[in-house]
Amino acid sequence: MDSELLLFGERLLQVRKRRKVSQEELAKKIGVHAPVIGRYERGEVKPSIETAARMANALDASLDYLTGLVDQELDREAVRQISELQTLKPEDQEHILRTLAALIREAKTRQAFGNK
Repeated sequence: MDSELLLFGERLLQVRKRRKVSQEELAKKIGVHAPVIGRYERGEVKPSIETAARMANALDASLDYLTGLVDQELDREAVRQISELQTLKPEDQEHILRTLAALIREAKTRQAFGNK
């Protein structure tokens, strides 16, 4: 069986369960029959890109995460902020990203030393 199908199916199942959405609920939201969701989750069939996008949207998940392009599941707010950042002038983007990197380093240092 194709490892891409298994990865998609496993991630679909994980996200669906985390969101506490049944196969039936997801199927209804995207306009397919419930058994089809099970076939996607088991890696038996591959959804079209449109169906995969509808599933990602219905589960408030990243299509990139479901398909294995990224390993971190980004929440919608983080994606929205990144998209907004990309609309700014390059020098503003650079300044914001440097500031963000410094804040992340500081948070990791606090975390490493047990300070919250």
